[in-house]
Amino acid sequence: SVLPSPAPPGLPDRFRMFRSCEWEVLERSLHILQASDFYWGPLSVGEAHAKLQREPVGTYLVRDSSQGNCLFSLSVRMPAGPVSLRISFQEGYFRLKNWFSDCVVQLLELVVAGTRNNPLHFDEMGGTPLV
Repeated sequence: SVLPSPAPPGLPDRFRMFRSCEWEVLERSLHILQASDFYWGPLSVGEAHAKLQREPVGTYLVRDSSQGNCLFSLSVRMPAGPVSLRISFQEGYFRLKNWFSDCVVQLLELVVAGTRNNPLHFDEMGGTPLV
């Protein structure tokens, strides 16, 4: 399930400089992401985990990453509690583990579909598979 977001935030101004082709990918993806129900914008990891702690396992949200080298983080309610995974942006593609896309929302759709048959394992999750 998805933890619905508050009112849509404005375009973030904290991003590093991008080449024009990267900025076009980022801007398009941000508009799509902001129209989703699961983008929370500048939410801290602690705030995200507190919100997810009260939700069913599998509930997720996307927020701005507090790491300077990542734009977004995916926070997910796992059986042992919430975890956050960084979504990187390199060479015009958003990446999470082995999946990549030029759109964050499409990337999440790929991950959701792909983990149904092949769960993800991240060190951050203590070996618990993400489905």
